[in-house]
Amino acid sequence: MTPKRLLLSLALCAGLGGTAYLARETRSSGEDMTSAAKKLLDSLKPEQKARAALAFDDKDRTRWFYTPHQQAGKPLRKGLRLGDMTREQKELARALVRAGTSADGYRKAATIMGLESLLADLEKDKRVEERPGGGKIVRDPQWYFFTLFGTPSRSGRWGWRVEGHHLSLNFVVDRGKVIASTPAFFGVNPAHVLGGPRKGLRTLPEAEDLARGLFASLDREQQKVALQDDKQFLETDIEEGQAAPHVGAPRGLAAARMTKKQRAMLQKLIEAYARRLPADVAGQELEEVKKAGLDRVHFAFAQDQRKPGRPYTYRVQGPTFVIEFLNVRPDSADNPANHIHSAWRNIKGDFGIPAG
Repeated sequence: MTPKRLLLSLALCAGLGGTAYLARETRSSGEDMTSAAKKLLDSLKPEQKARAALAFDDKDRTRWFYTPHQQAGKPLRKGLRLGDMTREQKELARALVRAGTSADGYRKAATIMGLESLLADLEKDKRVEERPGGGKIVRDPQWYFFTLFGTPSRSGRWGWRVEGHHLSLNFVVDRGKVIASTPAFFGVNPAHVLGGPRKGLRTLPEAEDLARGLFASLDREQQKVALQDDKQFLETDIEEGQAAPHVGAPRGLAAARMTKKQRAMLQKLIEAYARRLPADVAGQELEEVKKAGLDRVHFAFAQDQRKPGRPYTYRVQGPTFVIEFLNVRPDSADNPANHIHSAWRNIKGDFGIPAG
């Protein structure tokens, strides 16, 4: 792929519109989502609606996947993909994504989509095994799928999802207010682009730098508590497909045992994940964290110093939320530990469904 084609592919997925974010000063993100979803729905032809619009209680609403989720070159996801939309519909679909993210969150989401072109180029001479089954994985920025659950309305309850490789955003809106915004998954491959026209690009730098900085700030006794040395914690990937996270009891070092400076670093890490979402949604999430008490938040960290790239993972868990992060896999150019998975989830239950 030429540098020009790659840049055009990334730009295709970006389409940033700053005026949409300024409008949020007077409208809630739930109202923005409702308006954007209605416009997208109204633009669809009957056969497109049949794929994009499902009942609110459809069982697929609580199934989510950040892996390619395809077999024999065919998608296993439901929903209407970008590649099956007109140019105008694609713009409306991107407007919906903008309504569900902050300005920075949208840039990250758009970059993740665009990097599928880079993966296609890196993997063109390789056989990459897919899950389930086998064969060549389709890498395409147009393979991101949009699904509406229920009818977008300011007086009712409905939901929506955008999902594809390394991106899964899920929302429930009730009477114009966002009542659920998880699971929110962002992954990136390569985590750090080491060559080509995008050399130096890091899509999720704060997810790495803030956590590693926090662990480095701990004294020896604190590190002993935070550090997880079991292989399972280091290698177990983020669970997908389920309506609630199954992470068990908090592990690692409690914020109550941190210094004031370390607590501030932990707070900044939590905010980095929450602020991928719109400001009002992030504010709601962070208020829940505050009410439950920062002292009850635990930070767990693991790293394999013996392996190339020093793969590592961490978890930040409080009474209301869990952040999971892994950088343990090689990227598509075989650079070790250069492939990130990260997620923000609701301990009480994703998709607005109480855990139980």
